[in-house]
Amino acid sequence: MSTQLKTFAVAGAFASALAGIAVPAAAQDTEKCFGVSLAGKNDCAAGEGTTCAGTSKADYQGNAWTLVPKGTCVTMELPAAADGSARTGSLSALDRDMVKI
Repeated sequence: MSTQLKTFAVAGAFASALAGIAVPAAAQDTEKCFGVSLAGKNDCAAGEGTTCAGTSKADYQGNAWTLVPKGTCVTMELPAAADGSARTGSLSALDRDMVKI
C-alpha cells in the first residue's frame, strides 16, 4: 500500500471517529417536541396517516414532532387553536389538531 493511500486511510478513519463523537453531543442538546411543527415540516414519526419527516398534515399536529433546543419545548409561544384555547409543545404525543383519515 502506498504511503499516500495509507495517509488518506488514516485521515478518513480519524474524521469518522470525530464525527461519531460530535453527533451524540449535538443530539444531547435537542429534544423531540410534539405539537409545534407546521404541516409538512415535522422531523419524523408523525403517527397515523404519516410515514416520516415532512408528512404531517396539519399545523401543530399533536403527534408530529420536531427537534428543538433542549428546555424550550413546553415554553414555545404558539398561536391559539381555532376555539381560542392555548397551544403548547409537549415532550409526548398529543391528541390535538389531528387530521381524520
